[in-house]
Parts: sequence; C-alpha cells; structure tokens
Amino acid sequence: MIAIGGVIGAGLFVGSGVVINTVGPGAFLTYAVTGVLIVMVMRMLGEMATANPATGSFAAYAREAMGDWAGFSVAWLYWYFWVIVVGFEAVAGAGILQKWLPDIPLWLMSLVLLLLMTATNLYSVKSYGEFEYWFAGIKVAAIVVFLVLGTLYVLGLWPGHSLDFSNLYAHGGFFPNGVGAIFSGIVVVIFSMVGAEIATIAAAESAEPERAIVRATNSVVVRICIFFVGSIFLLAVILPWNSKQLGASAYVAAFEQMGIGWAANVMNAVVLSAVLSCLNSGLYTASRMLFVLAARGEAPTRLLDISKNGVPVAAILSSTLIGYLCVVAAYVSPDTVFLFLLNSSGAIILFVYLLIAISQLVMRPKIPPERLRVRMWFYPTLTLLTIAAMIVVLISMGVRDDTRSQLFLSLLAVAVVLCAHHLNRRRIGAAAPAAAVPLRAVVEALDSSPLPLSASRVLVVANETVGAAELLGELRRLKNEMTAQYFVCVPAHPLHTGQGAAWSPDGSVIAAQHRLDEALAILHGEGLKAEGALGDYRPLHALDDAVKQFGPDLIVISTHPEERSAWLRQDIVAQAKRKYGLPVRHVISNVPVDIFGS
Repeated sequence: MIAIGGVIGAGLFVGSGVVINTVGPGAFLTYAVTGVLIVMVMRMLGEMATANPATGSFAAYAREAMGDWAGFSVAWLYWYFWVIVVGFEAVAGAGILQKWLPDIPLWLMSLVLLLLMTATNLYSVKSYGEFEYWFAGIKVAAIVVFLVLGTLYVLGLWPGHSLDFSNLYAHGGFFPNGVGAIFSGIVVVIFSMVGAEIATIAAAESAEPERAIVRATNSVVVRICIFFVGSIFLLAVILPWNSKQLGASAYVAAFEQMGIGWAANVMNAVVLSAVLSCLNSGLYTASRMLFVLAARGEAPTRLLDISKNGVPVAAILSSTLIGYLCVVAAYVSPDTVFLFLLNSSGAIILFVYLLIAISQLVMRPKIPPERLRVRMWFYPTLTLLTIAAMIVVLISMGVRDDTRSQLFLSLLAVAVVLCAHHLNRRRIGAAAPAAAVPLRAVVEALDSSPLPLSASRVLVVANETVGAAELLGELRRLKNEMTAQYFVCVPAHPLHTGQGAAWSPDGSVIAAQHRLDEALAILHGEGLKAEGALGDYRPLHALDDAVKQFGPDLIVISTHPEERSAWLRQDIVAQAKRKYGLPVRHVISNVPVDIFGS
C-alpha cells in the first residue's frame, strides 16, 4: 500500500488535465511511456533491494557501485527533494482546506498539517504505515470508482448517454499538437509518478523485507497501467482535450460531465488525502535518509538518537524544520524564496533515478545468483536504454522554457552537494589518525605504549571486518605473546522496542551475526578462549557497553581503510583511546565491501 500511495500522488488528480490540454487525446500514451520508465527504475531497484533490503536503500547501492561521492550525493539530494516536497505539500493541503475554511490563514493550516504528520512519524513507524495505508486506500478507492463509472459512461451504459469515442479524434485528431507532444509531456508526468521507490526504504523496517519488495516491485506494472493509463484514457474519451474544464481538476470535470455535480467536494477530499499521503511519506523518507547519513558520519551523529519506539526522533525533527521554513517562505516570499526552493528541487529526482540505474548496471555482476529474486529484464540492454531515456528527459527540460530554470537550479543543488562532499572528505582527512603502517596484518597502534604482557582480557570491536584475515592475523599474534580471554563485539544489533525490533542502520543484522559466528568458530578452532555478541548499532555505544560489562585490559578495533570507513569518519579509534585510558590497537582490514552479504 505504501508503494501504491507513492505512485498515486496529488499530481495525477490535479495535473492530469494540463497534460491532456498539452498533448491531446493521446495523453494516455504519455503516461504509458513514462510508466515504462518508472517500471524500469523500480525493477532495477527491486533487484538490488531484494538482494539486500536496507534503510539506506539506493544510497547504499550507489555508494557501493560508484564510491562515497555517489552515496553521499544520492542521500542528500533525495533528502533535499523530499523536505522541499514536505513544505510544498503542507501549503497545497492548506490551500484545499481553505475551500472549506476560508477564514483561517493559509500559514496556520499549513503548520497544523505539518504538526499532525510530524506527530504521526514521531509516534512509531507503525503509525506512519497505518496512516499511509488508509491514505493509499482512499486514493485507490477514488480511482476505482472513477474507472467503473467512467467505463459505464463511455460504453453507453450510463443513463442518457450512448457509446461515444468521438473526443479521441473530433477536435483536431488524436495528436492535434503533433506526435512529438507525447514526449514533451513526459517532463510533467514523471513528477506525478515519483514515490514508488519509498517502498524499498520502508521494507527494511518490515518483518519480511524481501517478500515486501518483491510484491511491490512486481505490482508496479499493473498499478501504472490501470490507475494512470486507464484513467487518463477515460478522461480523454469523456471530455474534449481542449476543454477549459480540464485545467482545474480533470476528474471533477469528468464527474460533472457525467451529471454527478457533488463530486467536486468529494474529489477535493481525495486530493487532500493524496497531499497528506505525500507529506507523510516525504517526512518518513527524508528522516531515514538523514539517519543513514548520520550513521556514516556524513551528518551530525546526534541525528542517530532513537526513541523507545525505535523512531529516529532527531532526524524527523530536523527534516520537519525545513518543512516549517518552507511554509514561512511561502508566506513571506512566495514568488522568490519559495519559488526558488521549488525549482531547485525540480530535476533532482531524475538525477537520483539516473544514479539508481547506473548502480544496477554496475552491481548486477556482483550479486550472487541465489539472491536474485527479482531480475531486471534483458540486462544490460534495458538498463542502458533507461539511462539514455532519462538523459533525454533531462535534455528536454533544458530545452523547454517552462522547465529550463528547474534543470539549472537542480544542477546548482547537485554542485552544492558535491562541494559539501569534498569539504566533508577534507574534514575527515584533517581529523583522521596518521597513516597506517603497512604490515601483513596492517596494524596501526594508536597507543605508543607497548602491549602489556599481563593483559588477560582483550575486547575486539569490528563489524564488516570481523572475519577479515588482517584481524584474525593480529589475534593470532596476540595469542603468541600472551594468554588472554577474548570478547568480540559487533555493533549491529537491532534496536528492541516495545513493539519488536526496529532496524539497524545498514539492514545487515543477520549478515553481522553470521560473520560473528564464523569468526568465533575460527578462534575456537585455534584454541582461543573467545565469546562474542552483537551490540548497539552505534559503535561508541557498543564499545561503552562492552567495556563496562567485560572490563578489558586491551582494546582491538578493526575498520575498513580510511577512505571507506564510517567509523574513522566518526573518529572512533582516537575517542576510544582518550575515553578509556587503555591500550588500543587499530587493525585496518582490506576487505571488499559487499552489501549483498556474500
């Protein structure tokens, strides 16, 4: 239902009339072509997401496929897109409410709607899902009713109306503005279909993420064909393409043409539910992207704060704050600041989709065959054609007068994000510890004091590198130097709430447990007295808990190399040395990052 709600946005109910006016009766073909593009993106994303459901979703895949810059850029751009949408939808929803409550200021109703959706997201992820379920249900019900009644009308089964398809050709033909108008309308239509990808992010917090993603991905084709193409075809048959009635609300105009005069208020309520659905999903998605960025040290770590219900409170409030600022901008400066914000996010979703496609092109050969529960059709041909199509759409935005500013301002937003990534890398480089001494075990000891031969309790902290040859080699060396008891802590434990487990930042709890079990089996096989457990997903918290419970004499921390290590970005090793006053050994393990768990 989240996937359905994501696809059916307010743009379908409000913007479809403009598309029909622009393209002509053949507008449903514009929706069909655009739908194919969205289906391709969802199929590619579904392939990667079923192999590794993750809260970071496509940001994690872009990072693995193209490097840190891509993951950083996708996450921040997607966050920016949705926080602007949150502000815009709050204003749009307030505009609808003003039709019934004209005396209440627009800004006040905007704030009320934002507060309502903020409270929903803050309570629990379940409450977000429940709200989205019902919002999606309202939208689906409205379209189904229109499809049924509209079909009866055009087939002549409606009282006082006979079979009539003349509107498809009687007013200048099927393509009154030329065949090329089909493709010019894609620029507008694609923005009314964004949001289906939210399902792959939300699935990481579900009980059966792989099953949820498979169902959502496989049903996208049917949903787009029925809800978009089917309803737009009926609109083109019921009303002349050049009717002025289409401009305000095509569905209201169609119902009035059928003699259902009270439909205006009902459809306004449906549009309001679509707006609230978009606001609700936008806030959820933005907060999760911000949470993942914080987990990687690419946003303030305070954003990792989680409530007892497993909700990232700080990330939600930070994202909501931008929505409030957008509402203020819409009130104070609607034609300058607010318009600038809207235009600067206009093409961002296309850049994100483009990076998703490129990620799938690169990642497909790396996914173990047994994990390919969803496969992109005719790889790599369709992937390459999808990439080419999105580039064409971006070029079209640059050519069109009404979308050129959106493209250029969105490119400016991309440039700002890339500059931020460069500055973040420089900050990390300045704060990072000195370069490691390359040994076969690649060990860097931040503590200059020698290893105490009396050490009897060694705490090992590692996650993705817990079974790495470099770490195991260092532990063997310690075994030769002293007799000790080892405790291996892997910071990847799910957060337990009153309603069950929430998520880990990278969605890899099962894989982490598997790596820990394998590492312990190796240590036991070599005669080491070792135990281990998963810890808090935040490494410093996990380290704190382990130090208190285990009481080590020596700490060994294993990380990826500096350029790939989120822990080093958070300065974990140096902080451990300062905080505990214990000898700290830092092992750099050159293990390829494999987000698919192989």
